Amino acid sequence: MEKFNTVEEITSWRSFVFEGKVYDLSHLNAHTAEYTDDSKGRTYKYIVTYSFHCFAKENPLLSAEDSKLLLYKTRKENRHFNFERYELSKHLPCIILSLGSKETVCFHAGHSRFANYKVNDDKGNTINYFVVFKSFKEKKRLRLHIESAYPVSSSEKVKMKKINFFVIAYNTLMGKSIQKPKG
Repeated sequence: MEKFNTVEEITSWRSFVFEGKVYDLSHLNAHTAEYTDDSKGRTYKYIVTYSFHCFAKENPLLSAEDSKLLLYKTRKENRHFNFERYELSKHLPCIILSLGSKETVCFHAGHSRFANYKVNDDKGNTINYFVVFKSFKEKKRLRLHIESAYPVSSSEKVKMKKINFFVIAYNTLMGKSIQKPKG
């Protein structure tokens, strides 16, 4: 695995073990991703990292015993391992690599965050999957940090404005702010 000494996030996730079963999280280890904007002849190389919010979620309804058994601890915080988020997180590396494609739509999600909203699961079902990421520069390198990823009920109405991923990448590279949509 490539070393990412300049990254201020976890770059290698340890597996989670519950009832003797190992839940491998290596698919969320840091990696690089290149995106080529053919229309402008530009390539953007990002270091990609993932938050544990992609596979963990606070669950106050758990019993005290289950709460302890499902707790996933990091340097910064603790949350409960969430099996649904974990299964969906297996799609994240492919989703992230597809951000520059025409088939993948990005949206403003507030506070300079962006989200990819629809994915297909292994059975071909469309899932409203809210993938919140932030694009920024860290120590002169482009970074894409996946802050959270979770399913959203189709009955929940989320109003978002589309944004081209290459607008995000270019503005990040140039140190320009990205205008928030009005309304």
